[in-house]
Amino acid sequence: MAEEGTAGTGSARVDVWIWSVRLTKTRAIAATACRAGHVRVNGERAKPAQAVRAGDEVRLFHAGRERIVVVRRPVSKRVGAPAAAECLTDNSPPPPTPVEAAVVGIRDRGAGRPTKRERREIETLRGGR
Repeated sequence: MAEEGTAGTGSARVDVWIWSVRLTKTRAIAATACRAGHVRVNGERAKPAQAVRAGDEVRLFHAGRERIVVVRRPVSKRVGAPAAAECLTDNSPPPPTPVEAAVVGIRDRGAGRPTKRERREIETLRGGR
C-alpha cells in the first residue's frame, strides 16, 4: 500500500506531495500553507489531507511568488531534485528579477511609523506622484 504513492499510481495527500517534490522545505510548511488558503487544487482551496492525482493543477503561493504546477506523478516520499522534476510540469511565471524584487519596501519590525520622507518614497515606489 505504501508503494502505491511512490509508484506514481493512485493519489497522495497534497501537503505531502508539495513537500515530496521540493516546493517547500518541510511538510509542516506545506500543511500550514494549505490551512492558510495558499494552496489551490484545480482552482479549489485545498485542505492538507486532500488527495492529488495525475493531471491535477496545484497553485501554491509561497516565498513571495506563485507556483503553478501540474501533477504528472503523485509521490508520497521525498525524492531527489531530478526525480522531483519528473513528477511535475512547472507552468509558473518566471521569478521576479532582483531589480523588481528590490522595489518592494520592507521595514524592520518594530521600527515604528514611517516618517514623512519615507511615506513619500513609498508613494513614489507604488506609482503615486
